[in-house]
Amino acid sequence: MRGSSDNAITVGRVVKQYGDFTAVDGVEFAIGRGEIFGLLGPNGAGKTTLIECIVGLRGPTSGTIDVLGFDPARDRAEITARVAVQTQSASLFDTLSVAETLRLFASFHAAPKDPVEVAVSVGLGDQQAVRTKNLSGGQYRRLLLGVALVADPQIIVLDEPSAGLDPMARRELWSLIRGLRDAGTTVLLSTHHMDEATELCDRVAILIAGRIVALDSPAELVLQRSADSTVSFTVPTSADPAMLAELVGVTATTREEVRDGVRVTLATTDPDELLRRITFTRGLAARDISIHRGSLEDIFVELAETREAS
Repeated sequence: MRGSSDNAITVGRVVKQYGDFTAVDGVEFAIGRGEIFGLLGPNGAGKTTLIECIVGLRGPTSGTIDVLGFDPARDRAEITARVAVQTQSASLFDTLSVAETLRLFASFHAAPKDPVEVAVSVGLGDQQAVRTKNLSGGQYRRLLLGVALVADPQIIVLDEPSAGLDPMARRELWSLIRGLRDAGTTVLLSTHHMDEATELCDRVAILIAGRIVALDSPAELVLQRSADSTVSFTVPTSADPAMLAELVGVTATTREEVRDGVRVTLATTDPDELLRRITFTRGLAARDISIHRGSLEDIFVELAETREAS
């Protein structure tokens, strides 16, 4: 797969071996400029190895990688000037303030962003005098992002960026990442959080045992691989079971005795029509209705379990 001017990253049939072990096995995809692209996979799937090849820390055993028109293993200076990486376990100097930290990392680059502007952009404008050891978990993550952004990169690689954050801090960080995309920055995101990938990513690639087993937008993957939704509701014990058999598009039915009734769960290919039928079927008296549609997490678990079984 050749790179094009529309792609920030092009990976062509990349293989990475360590002796007899194949960590990455013929991976191929392209990431468009200004795209948030998610790389998902269980531990040991090869994500870290693939990312290290993309940013030039390792060379592939075979295959090609094009990053903004450069070979990341050969053109190290060009890649370092254009690609920033925020690792999950990065550490900063405890005794430096936010402003001092950003100025320090800005000094490593020929044309950095203004550290003060970066501090403001990541929500640390009021904490510039605070030492890093006194920052909250969410603020520390923001500073790590600021350290990456101060280089003014065209591509930023984020490895588990919201790990350990509370729900509010996660949402604030997500907003910052969306802002990067809107400003034209390409984001390669590695995460174990399926809700994070669903919320942020334009497309995701699911990597299992070194191979990509699915690649598309989160919504499209769900549509392609999870045809059935489940509709659950409670009916009186006196409800006629025959009425359930007449409902449209039902592929499976389960019943469970609960307090004051029977909890019914139906699998269906048309949850909207089923919901209308349930609501307007006389004598059914359904209540406590809930709908569960397929999710990216369902797809991920299904693919991982299928791969392990094979």
